[in-house]
Amino acid sequence: MDLFAQRRAGVLLHPTSLPGSPGNGDLGPEAYRFVDFLAECGVGLWQTLPLGPTHEDGSPYQCLSVHAGNFRLISLQALVEQGWLDSAGLDESGDLGAQRRVRLAAAYNGFQRKAGDDERRALKRFARDHARWLDDFALYQALHYSHGGMPWYKWPAAICQRDPDTLDVERKRLAGAVSQARFEQFLFYRQWKQLRQYANDRGILMFGDIPIFVAHDSADVWAHREWFSVDEQGHLQVVAGVPPDYFSATGQRWGNPHYRWDELKRDGFGWWLERIRTQMEMFDLVRIDHFRGFEAFWEIDASAATAVEGRWVKGPGESFFEVLKQVFGDLPLVAEDLGVITPEVTALRQAFGLPGMKILQFAFDGSPDNPYLPHNHEELGVVYTGTHDNNTTLGWYQELSEHERGALRHYLGDSQEPMPALLMRAALASVARLAVIPLQDVLELDGAHRMNVPGVTDDNWRWRFRWEQVQEHQKQRLQDWITIYGRRP
Repeated sequence: MDLFAQRRAGVLLHPTSLPGSPGNGDLGPEAYRFVDFLAECGVGLWQTLPLGPTHEDGSPYQCLSVHAGNFRLISLQALVEQGWLDSAGLDESGDLGAQRRVRLAAAYNGFQRKAGDDERRALKRFARDHARWLDDFALYQALHYSHGGMPWYKWPAAICQRDPDTLDVERKRLAGAVSQARFEQFLFYRQWKQLRQYANDRGILMFGDIPIFVAHDSADVWAHREWFSVDEQGHLQVVAGVPPDYFSATGQRWGNPHYRWDELKRDGFGWWLERIRTQMEMFDLVRIDHFRGFEAFWEIDASAATAVEGRWVKGPGESFFEVLKQVFGDLPLVAEDLGVITPEVTALRQAFGLPGMKILQFAFDGSPDNPYLPHNHEELGVVYTGTHDNNTTLGWYQELSEHERGALRHYLGDSQEPMPALLMRAALASVARLAVIPLQDVLELDGAHRMNVPGVTDDNWRWRFRWEQVQEHQKQRLQDWITIYGRRP
């Protein structure tokens, strides 16, 4: 299936931003209602952020596993309907994560008492088919909980260093928690597969996101530290980030370990192939975050406080994507080619026919050569008003000077159409085959509703919408523009 054979419109919304369950949205009834809303509007693409289990800050770009799903996204209501759980209710005044884990443990008990043979076989089949990552993750999660959330590199030395005899003892000691972790992943994958099928049946593709880097405290680095820039004790040697840019004058020090690309290449990039395979099982199309890091990446000494004193180091380049193409054929990937983009990065993307991204909020700097301006867009591309890292379009526009607003409106034909509608129309009219609008822009929300502020650690990733914010004129306008600009599925 050529995902870029026709024009489509998409909406960017992470499932945690759905209304409904306490704490965060999940894969329950509100997710299906959202699919119905998209289908009614003629939207053919639902883009999410990474779906992995997060640390306490909630960032989907610092996950505990590159394969596992976030237990917070599991619909408790669906488990009630299956008869495995008596009540989905959570007390919003308490620790919602802890309460959800208790409810999931109760659901596992219910499953063990009430599940039929087909359900039991399905769980065993899932555990077998995903054992390549699930066994390590399930033990890691059980150990993580038993050590009070302490990162693996601070666990007792024998566990940290994965002494085989010690791990055997821990598997037996934590057998219940390990089984619980496997069950939760079974639930997540099952619920996600059902939601994806529901969307696909209504002409909506699911568009995922792969962070290029892995969190230091993750099952992946604990189990496969030979692939990462950590020492024998698990301490970081060099970390990832980006130099000073649009978002930060001191750059961004992300703190993720870098890859040992030479070692990965000698292994045939097997770890990465498994990672891509997992995402292709879950999504129709996947964005690779920080694509430029495959050509060259910004390396920062772990002891450095900021990203300023980093250095560019060559990445695996064509050798990596040649292997992906040999294994998977046509790659359903979108390259997040934002930031410091050199001719070498563009050449790498084009060599493998990967669409790039165009962000309209980056377009209006006064230069007619700005690649984000609509007249410079390419058909093989994805245009956005903004992304999860940007302000909402209305919030961004409100922060522009009068001169900048005037220049923007002059470029767009001196229209008196209000923001963010004006930029949404420009995105949908673009020649780019895919146009994606954050839901905040569809709902005309200001900067108080943005999802993330890069470089800031507090109060990110928590935004949720309410159905009463969805106005009839917004739906009708989106339907109209999707039709006018030829983007119906």
